[in-house]
Amino acid sequence: MFVDEVHNVRLSAGKGGNGCLSFRREKFIPKGGPNGGDGGNGGDVILVGDENTNDLSDYRFKPHAKAENGEHGMGSEMHGRNGKHCYLKIPVGTVILDAPTKNFVAEIVEHGQQIILLKGGSGGKGNVNFKSAINQAPRHTTPGKPGEDGVFDFTLKTIADVGLVGFPNAGKSTLTATLTNATPKVASYPFTTLHVNVGIMAGDGCNVIVADIPGLIGGAHENRGLGMRFLKHIERCTALLFLIDMSGIDNRSPTEDYASLLNELEHYGRDLLAKDRLVVANKMDTGAAAENLKIFRGKHGVNVLEISCITGDGMAELKRHLLATVQAKKEKNTS
Repeated sequence: MFVDEVHNVRLSAGKGGNGCLSFRREKFIPKGGPNGGDGGNGGDVILVGDENTNDLSDYRFKPHAKAENGEHGMGSEMHGRNGKHCYLKIPVGTVILDAPTKNFVAEIVEHGQQIILLKGGSGGKGNVNFKSAINQAPRHTTPGKPGEDGVFDFTLKTIADVGLVGFPNAGKSTLTATLTNATPKVASYPFTTLHVNVGIMAGDGCNVIVADIPGLIGGAHENRGLGMRFLKHIERCTALLFLIDMSGIDNRSPTEDYASLLNELEHYGRDLLAKDRLVVANKMDTGAAAENLKIFRGKHGVNVLEISCITGDGMAELKRHLLATVQAKKEKNTS
């Protein structure tokens, strides 16, 4: 099960250990003075970006985590051990929100990135800290401070170079399986893809990460069908590949499909239509495809790459185009 959202994850940092009340007791030194040590600090809750963690299922089935408390101080001025930090591996592309307010808290955008989400409490002071010329036998200590805690929502927004956008049964899963190392479910009925599939297309000096977004329908921006749950996955894509079914089956017009997809992305916002866009006509091996493509070009006036996932026609050209688009974008961002 692919999990891209979890709610009400309760996390707690560790409590600081208490300071120690202690006095030296040595032979021939009956009044040796205070020697109570400080308590250790509580552990922090730290988020770690991990490219090998694919989804948030760990936090769906275990929505609680706590860092270790600090040890109490001890005699002989012994400092209590600090609590161990709680490290949580998070998929790259995860946004963390405060659950009660839905306010933005943090975001994991690269592998190895670490964010201290909750700070552990500081340890208390032992009585050795309160010794003075007028108070040589202090009995005062301070307790450890509590660690921070909170309840959070985690939302995964896939980071990919290319996001595949299209209506159900347009052939996105087949195209993903053909282009990349991913193995999505492929079937002849709509909505076979119920979660985002991510694969890598190997190229000459540049690998392209491709995300197969579950099929959209009209009204997706209003959360119809699979709706906004999956529109968020294309927010961070470098480019969008609009896969249009040119077969015209199920009384669907390719021209209307493309217009509907543009409308959904425009209403969703987040500047999705400002991204580099590639329109690909699929199922060009079917009888009505050529005529439908002619009408499509006359209506929308966009450049269209013609392919057939079944016969393999046009796939080499599509790969070259995707590699060139992504490589140019990466070079532009690093310049």
